[in-house]
Amino acid sequence: MDKIRYMLPRLLLAGTIAIGGIGTATAAGVKGPAPNFTLKSLTGKNLKLSEMRGNVVMINFWASWCGPCRQEMPLLNDLHNKYEPLGFTVLGVNVEENSSDARGFLGNTPVDFPVLLDNTNKVSKMYDVVAMPTTVLVDRDGNMRYLHKGYKPGDEKKYRQMVKKLIRE
Repeated sequence: MDKIRYMLPRLLLAGTIAIGGIGTATAAGVKGPAPNFTLKSLTGKNLKLSEMRGNVVMINFWASWCGPCRQEMPLLNDLHNKYEPLGFTVLGVNVEENSSDARGFLGNTPVDFPVLLDNTNKVSKMYDVVAMPTTVLVDRDGNMRYLHKGYKPGDEKKYRQMVKKLIRE
């Protein structure tokens, strides 16, 4: 029951964003340490955010049922591939209880960045995720610097600007 109470507002908000009802919400300039977490990846390896210190990290919370997430995924992969040599990585955090849907989607839309499984929504709760997708940029010192809720075409340009800024710091 608690899971349903947590997911329902996200489903409603994601649906509203997907059909363009309220647009996207952006909070640039978010400050403070990014909550540390350890999640299992699709490859079976555990990944710990704190071990990525020294890199710029984009954490993207997504679900296979989310249209904007599906649209954004190849663009995030392009961003990852372009800036990875400069110390940048994307972490795709799938929030679905059953990872088989994510695996199915990624079978048709493969990505080169790590995909992590948050099937209990523990990490998404730590980051107060209420919209799909939600993107957080973490600087080289482990501080949250940018938060973006939802996705619409063109948002990837904002991501690119922020990534370039954080890489230069």
